[in-house]
This record gives sequence, structure tokens and C-alpha cells, in this order.
Amino acid sequence: MQRLPEATDSSSPAVCARAMLDGLPQVMWYIRRYMRRHRTHGLSMPAFRTLVLLDRFPNASLSLVADNLGASLPTSSRIVAGLVRKGMVRRAVCSEDRRQVALLLSAKGRDLLEFARKQTQNELATHLRELSASERGAIVQSMELLAGLFGGPMEPEEEIADG
Repeated sequence: MQRLPEATDSSSPAVCARAMLDGLPQVMWYIRRYMRRHRTHGLSMPAFRTLVLLDRFPNASLSLVADNLGASLPTSSRIVAGLVRKGMVRRAVCSEDRRQVALLLSAKGRDLLEFARKQTQNELATHLRELSASERGAIVQSMELLAGLFGGPMEPEEEIADG
């Protein structure tokens, strides 16, 4: 297993940021590779991420899906349309603005998401067995800290301006 290089001050924000930039893409690459290899019910990684978003943010808009995926509105619309066709997502009129469409997970989508999560969790757990209990505990604590710090997708009006 590859370890991150030691730094003189591993607690500095810059070293922490570098470790995240170096480590997190490798973890996501592994998850994507697993998802592609097993194609749980034809679920692509962007489709999986869309289901995760809709699970966390019921009534999300297509714009929020696009922002979360880092994709264009037409691309996101195609992904959502595929999920709607498969019965995993349904569209509803937004209660706050009748011109807006809200996206909701269906029971089938929620079941599939839970199945895909469980399969991926089992695959990751196989590799995490190589670590000690304290190392696994450190990962859990780190992920909880990161989830609390970064929360989730930003609403479009919350995006950070350049400069």
C-alpha cells in the first residue's frame, strides 16, 4: 500500500490539503473502477452520484444535479431522463415554484442505491482489512470530519467566486 510522503508539519492546512488532493482521487478512482466493472443494474458513476444526491437532497433541481456532477444541464438531463425511464427517479412540480421541476428518488431508486452502496461497501471493506483497527478508526474519524466540514453540494448561489 502506498503511503503519503512525510512532511515536516503534518498538521498544517497546506499539508492536509495536499494529502487530500493526492489521496481522495485514488479512492474515487477505485470506487469508479469497481462500479464500472460490476455495473450494478446498468448504473453509471454519474447516475449513482445523482441517486446519492437525491437521497440527501429530496426535491433537488436539475441545476443542482448538474453542479454536483460538474456536468452541463443537457448531460445532466440525459442522466436524469435515464433514471426516470428506469423508474428510479420521478419528477414532480416544485412546491415553491410551479415552473420548477423537483427530482425525487422512487422506492426502486432508493432500493437500488442501497444495494449499490452495500456492494461497494463490501468491496471497500475487503481492502480495508489490510489496515489495523486504529488505522481504520482514523479513516472513519477523518471522513466524519471532512463530511462535517464540506457538507455537500453547494446551491448555485453559494458558489465561491473567483478571485
